[in-house]
Order: sequence, then structure tokens, then C-alpha cells
Amino acid sequence: MDARLNLFGNALGAKVLKHINSAGKAVTESGLPAATQELVKIRASQINGCGFCTDMHTKDAAAAGETSVRLHLIAAWREATVFTEAERAALELTEQGTRIADAAGGVTDEAWENAAKHYDEDQLVALMSLIAVINTYNRLNVINRQPAGDYRPGMFG
Repeated sequence: MDARLNLFGNALGAKVLKHINSAGKAVTESGLPAATQELVKIRASQINGCGFCTDMHTKDAAAAGETSVRLHLIAAWREATVFTEAERAALELTEQGTRIADAAGGVTDEAWENAAKHYDEDQLVALMSLIAVINTYNRLNVINRQPAGDYRPGMFG
């Protein structure tokens, strides 16, 4: 499988990705725990069927010390006992924020209030921003049919 075009090699594509990467960097440098950030990126990517991002973020999480048990259970986090209450709140917000078009009411007050119990205002901004950024990457990669499987941790940074 080949990508439809080389987004990185296209001048406009590179310019757009530079700005998205800047937003992502602001989130990475926020007070939102790194492990939570990876869980959010993986879950949104699973929902959106983005193989490229799922490949990247599971490998990055494993390289950062995430356990295989937790990585394998992200898709079934509701039934898993390996996630903290804060991580579970972030995963719920991720699912609702990713499936906005599927839910008549968008993100529920309950999901928001639960996340707000575990994260301060800056962390909530980071969490919302991360959900938006990873969904943007997912959509670009899915539309472009970006192949998955060849990512190596650190290859983009």
C-alpha cells in the first residue's frame, strides 16, 4: 500500500504539518502526564482507524516504558483494571470528543465534570487540544491512506 501523495514532500503539506506539529508540541510540553497523552492518541487513532498513528503511538508508548498489558487493553479500557481513574476520565473524554458527529449532544457534562475532577484547567486545555490535534492527524493520514507498520520511535524528532 502506498500513500496517495507525499504530504511531507509537498510544500503546502509541510507548511500545514509544521503548524499542527507546533500545536502538538505545546501539548507535549504541558502538565498533562505523558502516559495519558499516549493513551489519548492511541484511543482516538483506534476509533478513527488510523493505522499510521496507532502504529506510531503504541511504539512510542512502549519505548517510553508503557506495559504491553495496558497497550493491549486500551480499546477495552472500560472493562480493564489497569488504568487510573484520571486516565479513564481522559479516555472517556477522548472517545466522546472523537465521536462528536456520532453523538447528538457532543461531549456530555458528566464526561467533562469527571475529567475536571482529575485535571486542572491547563491540563484540561491540553487534553482538549490533544484530542483535536490527534483527530486532525488521523484524518490527514486516513484520507491519504498513509501506510502503517514501518514507524520507528524517534524517527520524526
